[in-house]
Amino acid sequence: MRLNDTNLSQMKTGEPVRIVDICGGHGIRQKLNLRGISEGSIVRVISTNGPVTIEVDRNVLSIGRGMAQKIRVTRM
Repeated sequence: MRLNDTNLSQMKTGEPVRIVDICGGHGIRQKLNLRGISEGSIVRVISTNGPVTIEVDRNVLSIGRGMAQKIRVTRM
């Protein structure tokens, strides 16, 4: 983990980030991978109020805060 890495739920609106790690087991990794979210993916944060809403590969999706806290990201 690098010094400026944080979790997805702490990012600001409009910020592009790269996913560096998913802290969880096979189940959470599979759920996120089916939605296009994996290590190395670049996503843009749309909202962190309530569920975390992101844009990945021109698709907008919302994930729960608990799941978003398991996704480690770095600012672009």
